[in-house]
Amino acid sequence: MSLLPVEDALARLLAGAQPIADTEAVSLHEANGRVLATDLAARLTQPPFDASAMDGYALRAADAAEVGSLLTVIGESAAGHGFSGQASRGVAVRIFTGAPVPAGADSILLQEDAEKLVDGRIRTTFAVTVGRHIRPRGQDFAEGDVALAAGLHLDFRHLTLAAAMNHATLPVFRRPKIAILATGDELVSPGTAPGPSQIIGSNTFGIAALARDNGGDVIDLGIVPDDRDLLLQAIERARLSGADVLVTLGGASVGDHDLVQSTLISAGMELDFWRIAMRPGKPLMVGRLCEMQVMGLPGNPISSLVCGLLFLEPLLCLLGQRQPRQRMAMARSSKALPANDKRQDYVRARLIAGRDDMPAVESFGKQDSSMMRIFAQSDCLIVRPPHAPAAEAGDTVPVLLLRP
Repeated sequence: MSLLPVEDALARLLAGAQPIADTEAVSLHEANGRVLATDLAARLTQPPFDASAMDGYALRAADAAEVGSLLTVIGESAAGHGFSGQASRGVAVRIFTGAPVPAGADSILLQEDAEKLVDGRIRTTFAVTVGRHIRPRGQDFAEGDVALAAGLHLDFRHLTLAAAMNHATLPVFRRPKIAILATGDELVSPGTAPGPSQIIGSNTFGIAALARDNGGDVIDLGIVPDDRDLLLQAIERARLSGADVLVTLGGASVGDHDLVQSTLISAGMELDFWRIAMRPGKPLMVGRLCEMQVMGLPGNPISSLVCGLLFLEPLLCLLGQRQPRQRMAMARSSKALPANDKRQDYVRARLIAGRDDMPAVESFGKQDSSMMRIFAQSDCLIVRPPHAPAAEAGDTVPVLLLRP
């Protein structure tokens, strides 16, 4: 079987997916990072009245057009406690930021521009104009205005506005449910003592974090040994949980101890493709089991994470109606790079200061896909397309940013 190019594999994966249309209402406290499902209109007008933008005195501009004007202070307007009377000719009302402007007043004299006199009057030291330091009613938005559009990836800015618009809950799209199943007799959980032929199963935690970073709700199915019956039970748990995507870790090849692919097929999975022309990550598997998409990631941790970035992240963004992350950039290679073969390479590297506006990138000397420490130290992956010619130091190369 020939190896499928990365771009073709991604296109086929996304072509078989549909954005999740299910919605739910969540509180403002739970809405950060969610995707707004419908346009959101204001339920009130903001500000609901003409409000003072400064501390000072509310008055009629005609009474203080000249420096030295005298006015009698007849009351006070504070936030939450407006003045109930009227600002008539020759009077002023002490006012504070955010307070309603009294009826009859059309300007605010700053407190530092007023000289207090002992008889309850003030003398102006600044000539005021109509509308000065007043926030007119509805300046921000009016009742019925659509201020937040469907499809927004909600953050602290949008939530503040939604609260001001008098919404306690927001309609959002349901998050994609991602069931993660690690497989292999050799795996044990972190914090336990591995046996003589065992290792710590680490992939689940990186893939789960990547899924959550992209809006997914994670269902951890744990570690299942190489046993067909136990694998079938775990697959059924994923299906019954309502998972949109089942991600398996390891065992997707066709060796004597690789049971995942054959077990999934026996459970009814329609295999779309596997074996991708990439390094690391060749044994990627994609299929569908009823309504659940299946993605089999390699057991090697680095291969699993690279495949997660390239395939799982775009899939989750599509399902969750989120904008795809922009991870691709250009950089100048600080080292010569050899010519590439038929598989697309993802070379671990770190970004360093460049000579111009473009950053430089320095590849690590060792690229063994088992070396997780180097991956953790990397800022990006240098992308070497199939059959790319040798690159000289200083040449521009595409990079996939690990921290976009």
